[in-house]
Amino acid sequence: MSQLRVACAQIDTRVGDFEWNTAKILESMAYADGVDADVLLLPELAICGYPPEDLLLRGSFTEANREALERIAAQSGQVAVVVGFVDRVAGATSDDAVSRRIANAAAVVAGGSVVGVYHKVLLPNYGVFDEARYFAVGRQRTTLWSIAGVTAGVSVCEDIWSPTGPPAHQAAAGAQILLNINGSPYHVGKAGERAGLLSAEARRSGVPVVYLNMVGGQDELVFDGDSMVIDSSGDLIHRAPQFAVDHFVVDVPVPPGRAGEPAELVSVTPSRSAAKVSIPAPVIVPTMNMEEEVYTALVTGLRDYVEKNGFSDVVIGLSGGIDSALTAAIATDALGPGAVWGITMPTRYSSEGSITDSEDLAKRLGIRFDIIPIDPVFAEFLEALEVAFAGTDMGVAEENLQARIRGAILMAISNKFGGMVVATGNKSEMAVGYATLYGDMAGGFAVLKDVFKTLVYRLAEWRNQQDEVIPRTIIDKPPSAELRPDQKDTDSLPEYEVLDAMLRRYIELDMAVGEIVAEGLGAELVRRVAAMVDRNEYKRRQAAPGVRITRKAFGRDRRLPITNAYRTP
Repeated sequence: MSQLRVACAQIDTRVGDFEWNTAKILESMAYADGVDADVLLLPELAICGYPPEDLLLRGSFTEANREALERIAAQSGQVAVVVGFVDRVAGATSDDAVSRRIANAAAVVAGGSVVGVYHKVLLPNYGVFDEARYFAVGRQRTTLWSIAGVTAGVSVCEDIWSPTGPPAHQAAAGAQILLNINGSPYHVGKAGERAGLLSAEARRSGVPVVYLNMVGGQDELVFDGDSMVIDSSGDLIHRAPQFAVDHFVVDVPVPPGRAGEPAELVSVTPSRSAAKVSIPAPVIVPTMNMEEEVYTALVTGLRDYVEKNGFSDVVIGLSGGIDSALTAAIATDALGPGAVWGITMPTRYSSEGSITDSEDLAKRLGIRFDIIPIDPVFAEFLEALEVAFAGTDMGVAEENLQARIRGAILMAISNKFGGMVVATGNKSEMAVGYATLYGDMAGGFAVLKDVFKTLVYRLAEWRNQQDEVIPRTIIDKPPSAELRPDQKDTDSLPEYEVLDAMLRRYIELDMAVGEIVAEGLGAELVRRVAAMVDRNEYKRRQAAPGVRITRKAFGRDRRLPITNAYRTP
């Protein structure tokens, strides 16, 4: 078999930062040139960042992206470069709908110019994807590219997720290798799905597959890299690390050329007969276990959200509970201890342990820690409301008042010193509304927003296996909001093992109440939990963004009307 030397740049891009992205692309091109690569792959929409969303509606944005492509192409040489960008659709006018004017494209550049362009054919429009809102459907299913004497098929992300997508057509038309560039966001279990899909495509087509993905966080989304090279038998021959920038190069064995269906063949670069530099042998980096994978995704998402939005540090309210402890550990791992400020704000209902455990946590993490008692402020509020609240019993209003005082203090610290407040609530609480608007929900980012409470405990245990930073007393204590005497979460909620089992079915699997009951969960409890989820949509709509780790995260994935009378029977 002959070989094609393929370099891949698993990089972290920034939406709208053309200078940053161009610099990273040019660095990757220099790397590819240094290893005598035949072709370099860069991620989907690498030039403008992914996903650009409604920035695509601005003509100036797409023009800036095209100008960056021209600068990149001008510096190309013997190495063919496949790079994602936004292209204008030929023949479209300003009167056409936006979705008919632009395309999600891959440019193939070499020798100082853009040799050709491929437009993405399969546009995902489910879950977090809205590509049909912006892009025209590509028509070049069987365009092939002659790169260093090897016939290659080029495609973009979703194109390879269908067994009848463009890569299948390219292989049938005579492609000897399939090159696929991606902006594929992470969720639990996706690494295994990808590997199985790519292996099946290679076996079905009888040619190797090179899959290149981006890394980094973009708002709620996290991209996990996990780029792969699969040989023509469907066997994995190289796997890049997860959640890490990585440049790698592989000599990919390619089968002999074969006659196929009629196709357009674009000549990119000639065969390179000169001897090439030696390169490292391919490696297969093991995938992480589930807890490590999720924890690393949360660290990546928080780090990039903070840094890409111009913050240098964060502020976290420490309650002495497991959620704020895990949030502080993630923030410290993401940003370093010098960038994390923990504040505990006790009232008359706070246990001594909530203060001492928070202080112990801060010492273990090496972060700044302050105690700001809020009982005097709480008392002033109660006095101010005494006439308005006359004749009523202490209840939820007074409980939430404490949370809102804490939220106001954290935001005041943020305003004064510039650190971003990180909210500490988890998915279980957000689902049933066990959270206070303008209180513990206050913040610029909610790192645990898509993490069920039972997983919070598993992540804390995993983190402590690396280095015991979360005190055992925090993990072992019964969860409590400590907003009234002797309060426990189980006063208002079922045990979290039971609650999370219901929530997974109702939220992530969209099962009806009757279907959940049929699986052996109590009918009255299921109805109560479902009602709590339904009536708290208005809270979730006002929540801070947070890292998406499941297929059905609140916000981008799960979109329900706030004003809604329908209830599943």
